[in-house]
Amino acid sequence: MLEALNTLLWGPGTLALILGTGAWLTLRTGGFPQRNLGRALTLSLGREARRKGRGGVSPFGSLMTALASTVGTGNIVGVAAALVSGGPGALVWMELAAFLGLAAKFAECMLAVKYRHVRRDGTRWGGPMAVMETRLGSAGAVLGRFYALFALLMAFAMGAMAQSGALADTFFAAFTLPRWRVGLVTAVLALAILLGGIRRIAEISTVLVPVMALLYLGGGLAVILGNLRRLPEALILMLRCAVAPEAALGGALGIVTRREALRWGVARSVFSNEAGLGSASITAACADTDEPVKQGLISMTGVFFDTMVICTVTGLAICCSGTLGAADGNGLPLTGAALTLRAFETVLGPLAPWLIGAALGLFAFTSVLGCAVQAETTASYLLGPEAVRPCRVLYGLAVFVGAVIPMATVLQLADLANALMAFSNLVCLLLLSGEIAGECGRKER
Repeated sequence: MLEALNTLLWGPGTLALILGTGAWLTLRTGGFPQRNLGRALTLSLGREARRKGRGGVSPFGSLMTALASTVGTGNIVGVAAALVSGGPGALVWMELAAFLGLAAKFAECMLAVKYRHVRRDGTRWGGPMAVMETRLGSAGAVLGRFYALFALLMAFAMGAMAQSGALADTFFAAFTLPRWRVGLVTAVLALAILLGGIRRIAEISTVLVPVMALLYLGGGLAVILGNLRRLPEALILMLRCAVAPEAALGGALGIVTRREALRWGVARSVFSNEAGLGSASITAACADTDEPVKQGLISMTGVFFDTMVICTVTGLAICCSGTLGAADGNGLPLTGAALTLRAFETVLGPLAPWLIGAALGLFAFTSVLGCAVQAETTASYLLGPEAVRPCRVLYGLAVFVGAVIPMATVLQLADLANALMAFSNLVCLLLLSGEIAGECGRKER
């Protein structure tokens, strides 16, 4: 039943809503987010973004916490799966979806900062539920409750359980460590950090996220450079598969339709950078800043780093290595982490398993931490501030459980929650598109 429901919810209508909202916001704002991407990168990496105010979470720390939840195993596993199912053209549609996603990510994070709340201790909280409740009246209050409920489900399913399961899989495959032991160690480490709250999570994310990204990007660029002679051919094939009318050659995989390339590219882009889901705006609302537009620009760079950089490196490494369509021992096409690993082995040899294992481990662990902010914020919104500490403990237990149970049902629940989060958040963005455009116009005057 869950599988059928997800097939319906993640059909052409939802993907069109996601792309359409990004396109509409781009038009309403005159391309403000895209035109200011360079400025946004400067702001996010500048010294001022690292300064903490009385709330204790810097704008840069907020961005790294959001990236901790979005840069996960999907950047390695999901991109490879998209290329197998949608052909090389899927990477082109992934990039186009991310380009439009800049507007959605900017808008949701800007609104979250504008309509956030301040606790007695000076820390800030907010997100789509706070925006809906403040701006959409009684209907918004109901919509906000539904959003928070599905965001809480997604945080537990995708953040705690699925990432822990991926981590256990990685260490079992690489070092034959028992899954329960990996789960226990992960849960204890995560809980020790989570009990320190958003400030400690932001501090850890500020260190781990850049390290893991640079580690993986270094290996990926080495693979691309090692197969540089094949890169022009791979780029031509990607474009041809993305725009060919109905049937396009998908390299070693055979024939792949343009519809499949579009579907898998857009879906993987959304799952990777979460533009339109509203999850990043929950961490954006915690930032020590009084400038909503500025924080919106900083937060939207998460789409750039996640999809336009990390996913692109993964996709290009696979496509130019000649491994797309390679078979495993049973004669089936390699996919997921196994395909990415095979691509990295073409240049890095025996170092590849260590690099991919370390990257997957860091990606999964930081996703566990990043999604915890979403879990405790939505739990507090639904049940009150006293629910935060029990939520952290339950989240730590979910990390352990995720390492030892089958993942199929967990992933289906996460997909369901993602779709329902996206629908309510995108409706809110469309209804407030005039206000979003007004904020951009005032900033440019």
